[in-house]
Amino acid sequence: MDLPFDAERTTRKLAEVREQEEEDLTRILSEKYAIPYTDLSLHAVDVEALRTIPEEKARAAEAAAFARTAEDLSLAVHNPNNPALAELRAELAQNGFRVREFFVSKKGLDKVLSRYSELSFATKSKTGVFVVPENVSAEFAKGSATRASLDRKLTEAAASKSLEHVSNLLETIFAGAFALRASDIHFEPEEKETRLRLRIDGLLADAHSFDPNISHQLNSRLKLLSGVKLNVTNRAQDGRFSVSRSSGELEMRASFIPGKYGEAIVLRILDPETTKVSYKELGINPKLLARLEKEIRRSNGMLLTTGPTGSGKTTTLYSFLREIYAPEIKIITIEDPIEYHLRGIVQTQVEDKKYTFAEGLRSIVRQDPDIIMVGEIRDGETANIAIQAALTGHFVFSTLHTNDAAGTFPRLADLGADPKSFGSAVTVSMAQRLLRKLDPDTKKERALTDEEKRIIAKVFDSLADKTLIPEKIETVWEAAPAHAEETGYKGRIGLYEAIFMDDELAEFLRDNPPANEIAKVAAKKGYLTMAQDGILKALAGITSLSEVAATVDLPQ
Repeated sequence: MDLPFDAERTTRKLAEVREQEEEDLTRILSEKYAIPYTDLSLHAVDVEALRTIPEEKARAAEAAAFARTAEDLSLAVHNPNNPALAELRAELAQNGFRVREFFVSKKGLDKVLSRYSELSFATKSKTGVFVVPENVSAEFAKGSATRASLDRKLTEAAASKSLEHVSNLLETIFAGAFALRASDIHFEPEEKETRLRLRIDGLLADAHSFDPNISHQLNSRLKLLSGVKLNVTNRAQDGRFSVSRSSGELEMRASFIPGKYGEAIVLRILDPETTKVSYKELGINPKLLARLEKEIRRSNGMLLTTGPTGSGKTTTLYSFLREIYAPEIKIITIEDPIEYHLRGIVQTQVEDKKYTFAEGLRSIVRQDPDIIMVGEIRDGETANIAIQAALTGHFVFSTLHTNDAAGTFPRLADLGADPKSFGSAVTVSMAQRLLRKLDPDTKKERALTDEEKRIIAKVFDSLADKTLIPEKIETVWEAAPAHAEETGYKGRIGLYEAIFMDDELAEFLRDNPPANEIAKVAAKKGYLTMAQDGILKALAGITSLSEVAATVDLPQ
């Protein structure tokens, strides 16, 4: 029995044969013109590469960009003899691109050119700058953005087959993170998916999960934006880029580290608005604030602030620098990296072994500064140079990693600094933490339990200045979120403690005593510890008692 003739199948087969013949002919011609051949049906088109050449010029030259890594551009060429191609080559070279040409079939070129239709309403991005359109930001109305709405919009964007779907995903991620007041964006690869998490008010919260294919595309795009190497996946890399939005630009600091299931990425959101906060708005107790206002205006000495990463040390130091800046004062910083740019201040950045904290500090002293800020004292050489600068007519601001203000001095001694110099060099040792503030619209008041009263009494027992303790200690406030996704907190505030140098303390430090003994001597001066500061903020309804207990150690 004869089988029926399948015209549709035969037509499809003939088309495939003709396409293959076209690719074979193109491969042969590529050898004649000495241009490498590529089959564009096997390549995805990079939207950022496509944007480098206007559509009309691409069509006129019968050439289009299909891949880009920084300034390296892959160019699909169909007719090497086209006069417009020579002009295009010259223009790309003039714009700083390193072009590698590939010979492609007419079908392959048409595939790339057809993508231009999808760019008609796309937002153009510059190298190192990502633009979030105003309409995308508007979708996350201020105050009404939730992680659930972000999750839903990301699911919709991921399902899109548009060439722009990676850009749409990043636009949504950034717009959502900004609306939710996130400080960091985390991409965490796991065996079958990549988790997106946001750090909001200091705590991480799940926001979405991406499949491996999409997370790979996001990884590549973020690497391009950050200016790091795409082909390096087995070592850590750091970069940065800007995100432009209707209300201004934000800096993003990117960190890539290798992991079992792929590279983990953390984007730190650096909002310049945070540096404009006055030191009076940081949450420093009025008594401590009045003393600090005098100390930061000294002509020489050193103010050290301590605390873990993310405790707001840099914001505090920047607020002090902004307060004391005047045209007649020379201020120079050395940072790793420069997080925020301060007007009127000379800022320098550490660069591996070429420009270290110690070497930079040594050079800065020769620049005749009045005030120096050292991003962090990490080693003995930097500690000793900073101390010498403080002893020779400069005021030095810097940070250390210790648990409290009293731990500053043993830490300096451990780094190799001479304890006998502390009394003359170090004028203020501060410590700080950040804790969440209660949402004023939803918080509720409650009575203290007997156990809580006992703990509070014990915290205040060592406070020499009893006038700082409230007369009535009967109630505190706690979080009362309106719905499940809310935490009942909004924003953060600082906890602070400080030790000020005097003759008694200077003499005591000469023998390098332990931190607990230093704390006992400092307690006589009547300033709050971080625990006492936290309890006062809880009693005032600024935060909750449980938040204080989670941030600092309270007695049992």
